[in-house]
Amino acid sequence: MKLKLLSLFMLVSLFTQAQKIRFEYDAAGNQIQRKWCPSCLSRNAQETYKEVSNLEETDMQKFFPEDVISYYPNPVKEELFLKWKLVENNKVLSIDVFTLNGQVLRSIKENLSENSLVISFQEYPVGVYFLTLNYINGEQKSIKIVKK
Repeated sequence: MKLKLLSLFMLVSLFTQAQKIRFEYDAAGNQIQRKWCPSCLSRNAQETYKEVSNLEETDMQKFFPEDVISYYPNPVKEELFLKWKLVENNKVLSIDVFTLNGQVLRSIKENLSENSLVISFQEYPVGVYFLTLNYINGEQKSIKIVKK
């Protein structure tokens, strides 16, 4: 009898769709909404990412409208495109990738003269990371990135 009930339960679970909870995030990676969606498609099927060569200024995200750092996409799956503006010839010396615990995962010091960079996130686990741009004058700017 137990075997029949177990088999019946497994058959029912195979043929019914899984119910899902969908989360929505703002540009900074903060959760802004959580909703139950029993019949929605997988979020991965709906997401599309553009190639870096096809990016437009409207695709780039910023923390604040007046910010000089823009990035795409956030949340990131594999690669993050980062772009920054030079203000008063204040060049970027290095870019550091941190965990929430403050551990430096990567420090990039080469090829920063072009004002843009593609950073690979493939080897990092799902989570929240911080990128810090260190400028010649000692100033630092940080952004929060969500890795899916």
